[in-house]
Amino acid sequence: MSLQPIRPLLFDPAFEVIPEDESETTAELVRTMRDIAETTYKNYGHAVRSVHAKSHGLVVGEMRVPALPAPFAQGVFARETVVPVVLRFSTNPGDVLDDKVSTPRGLAIKLIGVEGERLPGSEGHVTQDFVMINAPAFTASTPKAFLANLKLLAKTTDKAPGTKEALSAVLRGAEALVEKMGGESGMLKSLGGHPKTHILGETFYTAVPFLYGPHIAKLSVVPVSAELTALTDAPVDLDDKPNGLRDAVCDFFAKHGGEWEVRVQLATDIDTMPIEDASVQWPENDSPYVAVARIRVAPQASWNASRVAAIDEGMAFSPWHGVAAHRPLGGVMRSRKPAYEMSANFRGERNGCPMSEPAQAPEPGE
Repeated sequence: MSLQPIRPLLFDPAFEVIPEDESETTAELVRTMRDIAETTYKNYGHAVRSVHAKSHGLVVGEMRVPALPAPFAQGVFARETVVPVVLRFSTNPGDVLDDKVSTPRGLAIKLIGVEGERLPGSEGHVTQDFVMINAPAFTASTPKAFLANLKLLAKTTDKAPGTKEALSAVLRGAEALVEKMGGESGMLKSLGGHPKTHILGETFYTAVPFLYGPHIAKLSVVPVSAELTALTDAPVDLDDKPNGLRDAVCDFFAKHGGEWEVRVQLATDIDTMPIEDASVQWPENDSPYVAVARIRVAPQASWNASRVAAIDEGMAFSPWHGVAAHRPLGGVMRSRKPAYEMSANFRGERNGCPMSEPAQAPEPGE
């Protein structure tokens, strides 16, 4: 692996600037997400995640970390190791929409068997989660900006006769607004409008920062095996196929394994690489993404009843499941903690399947 010489910034608590009303904003955000979850449950009959609710592939494999030099040898990447990993490929805004709506893509990663001081609420566990999207920056700059987007979704969902109709109405409204304005927006990208391409060809990013030992970082996961890179921007036929992406993922992993490179971008300038504005894409000319690990999976069944029960229903993914060396940073990350906890608890209560953190990964054949 080629490691670029950079001078990473040391984290300073002063970099996190918490607005006086952030607790009220976060509480309202959680209430709004709860309202959406209640409406979705009422109309759909099953509790799903508040965001990235529809799974398309549930895959298990391993992540290999080589011996890395400072400053890259930090946290779960501090030493040469191999750890089991669970990958969940998904889309939002909901499990009730057909894949032809083409919403943005998500990847949730759960490493199992990691060591280190734990984050609050994650004590006693041995997991590290990274929650990712296929964009290098978040669609909203702050929790308050994200709340404004979420309220539009909640308002439309509440008025429509059914969840599917509600979410589709939001997409149509966002598209009409953007067309009228002659441009595009983060709102549209967050609710729909993604090209109908294969999800396994995507590069995924944490989009928002976290601690990387004494430093500040973002993370990306990039397909590198030939079979996966061939799927980048590859079209997928979703017409009359409500689960077309899931079928495409199943078809792929039935025949092929895959490899992804895990890359880290270290912050070098707090002005151009801010913590509190999640919508800023950090310049790669100043600090490129550097490879620190590889994820490998073997051919396997990426969707079956046992895999759904173990991962989709039985696991929750949150950037706050992990070690203190990778503490989430910034307002969007801070608001995620109670929001993700609410979503997991809601699903556990309604579906009769409490969430739990695994001590070992499911076998690839399960």
